Amino acid sequence: MTATSRRDKAAETETALKEAAKRVFAAKGYLNTKITDITKEAGRAAGSFYNHFASKEELLVALLADLSAASDEAATSEEHLSDFSDPAAVRWHVRQYWNFYRANAPTMVALHQAAMVNEDFAATYASFGVTEAVDVEGHLEYVTAAGYRLPASPQLSIAMMYQLIHNFAQMWLLSPPPADWEPPTDEEAVEALTRFVYRGFTGRDY
Repeated sequence: MTATSRRDKAAETETALKEAAKRVFAAKGYLNTKITDITKEAGRAAGSFYNHFASKEELLVALLADLSAASDEAATSEEHLSDFSDPAAVRWHVRQYWNFYRANAPTMVALHQAAMVNEDFAATYASFGVTEAVDVEGHLEYVTAAGYRLPASPQLSIAMMYQLIHNFAQMWLLSPPPADWEPPTDEEAVEALTRFVYRGFTGRDY
């Protein structure tokens, strides 16, 4: 086998393990998942896991890096809007996060569960959140330049935005709806969140 073939095979196995982990996390939850569950789901020998990851947490760090790369790629799209004094820009970011959460819900839950029980991973996860927030923080300069008063510092304002969207997505995309409550459609959720966030940033409706 050539060096290129070995690299391709190793990359294929790593991808298979990550995809298998996401499926097992969805079925069993991160805390209940064993490494052997992942290798079995991936159709790989149990020992193959340690050729790529030192632990379940290290695999999760790799998944977090994948999520970060996907987020960075979305931000470079032509549709990306950065002027948060414009509700269309807020709506774009809300929609991206909502769709991102829906597509990656099991991994998002796994990240949260791992952060609760592992201090080192919690620090890594927190750093990821700070990086994502910093990337968007500059969007609020348009709000203050337009004469609006933010509810708090730019950092806290962005943190509130992300926590609102994250918790709302977790409530409706992961949990059974409360009794007698009708779950929102994706469009209803995005519009409601956009109005809430925009009003919080600017003090006005649109």
